[in-house]
Amino acid sequence: MGFQKWPKREPLKHFFPVPNEIFILGLSPGEIAVYCYLLRTEDRQTFQCYPSYEAIGKAVGVSKNTVAKYVRSLEEKGLIRTEPTVVRSKDGRLLNGNLLYTICPIQAAVEAFYERQLNMAGRQHIAPLNQKGGEMVC
Repeated sequence: MGFQKWPKREPLKHFFPVPNEIFILGLSPGEIAVYCYLLRTEDRQTFQCYPSYEAIGKAVGVSKNTVAKYVRSLEEKGLIRTEPTVVRSKDGRLLNGNLLYTICPIQAAVEAFYERQLNMAGRQHIAPLNQKGGEMVC
């Protein structure tokens, strides 16, 4: 019985890079899935893409409303920026198009994440020091 040789994998063909830092940002699995889909569809020169909520949802297995929630969260965390687009219908009317997504540099999102962590740690550490017998002391 012969042994099967697997085809050699080409480094960037049919693959897309995901920054390692994505796994330290406390993202939910759904946020990671949507972020990865956006990375997969982005233009590597402009870092932009414009898939619909429906296309993203179908690819990652969630509803359009859930995609919208994850997109807002990714935007709040500094991973993406969105801009509305318009399209012209056949009869000349302007209609809302898909969002234009810009993938932001990961370093800014990591810095913002650590800043939020420090702020939360500072609030948790300071609050008990300001309490005396259940009353707040100024």
